[in-house]
Amino acid sequence: MDGHSLAGAFLDELATQRRQSPHTVSNYRRDLGKLLALAAELPGSPDLGELQSHHIRRFVGLLHGRGLAGRSLARSLSAWRVFYRWLGRHGHAGHNPCEGVRPPKSPKALPRTLSPDETARLLETSIDPDDPQELRDQAMFELFYSSGLRLAELAELNVDALTDIGGGEVRVHGKRDKERVVPVGSKARQALAAWMARRPELARPEEKALFVGARGRRIAHGIIQQRLCRRALLAGLPSHVHPHMLRHSFASHVLQSSGDLRAVQEMLGHASIASTQVYTHLDFQHLAQVYDTAHPRAKRK
Repeated sequence: MDGHSLAGAFLDELATQRRQSPHTVSNYRRDLGKLLALAAELPGSPDLGELQSHHIRRFVGLLHGRGLAGRSLARSLSAWRVFYRWLGRHGHAGHNPCEGVRPPKSPKALPRTLSPDETARLLETSIDPDDPQELRDQAMFELFYSSGLRLAELAELNVDALTDIGGGEVRVHGKRDKERVVPVGSKARQALAAWMARRPELARPEEKALFVGARGRRIAHGIIQQRLCRRALLAGLPSHVHPHMLRHSFASHVLQSSGDLRAVQEMLGHASIASTQVYTHLDFQHLAQVYDTAHPRAKRK
């Protein structure tokens, strides 16, 4: 099999057997496309199983020279490494040339969050109670912030999730199809009740999705993003507010209030606590701002 056929078989396994999300499969497809294109540029166009570590280092250098940042290169290297492990298991490569290759370091960007006041402005913006789409939006945004859901997790909820929500929690399927249970606050439950009273006006009779679009089918990710951006503009917030910002805000605000890093990790569904620890840096930023404002010797004249 040639490189493109092998990549296709690998991506098919990710989607069908490992049940990776379409977004994850799309990322792998893009990163493997880069690998195949770079390998084709080599003299003689060697097979994937013939590539060596110096070839991979060369590829990383070329991509870095074309403007790819360290994080993007790290993601590509990770995808290539996983792909070569798969090739090895299926007898198409005798070694993994990506092992030991490291991407260039880049500054670590902290996730952007809304302050508690900004979040309140967003969620308390006046809506038309006679517009079922606005009631739907209110329920979605309250649930985002209440439970720290990912965009895909919220969009994939079905009506049967309301059984758990009535008890103050929601069961979601996160990355790699891992299930977790997260709490749902009273404001979110109230907003969901208001939406469910009007949902039949939008949803098709057989539709199982909790949140539906104007055509009565499960709402698309892009529509959720557009509606949140619209709400942010109405609230006077920056136009680049996005769904994941509500997840980041949830994590940051809960950590600031509780200091319980492990609980936040569990609610976010992070496999590694290192992913959650980034919010401790946000908490430190908040404390530093308080210090700069309040400490007599820190105030600037």
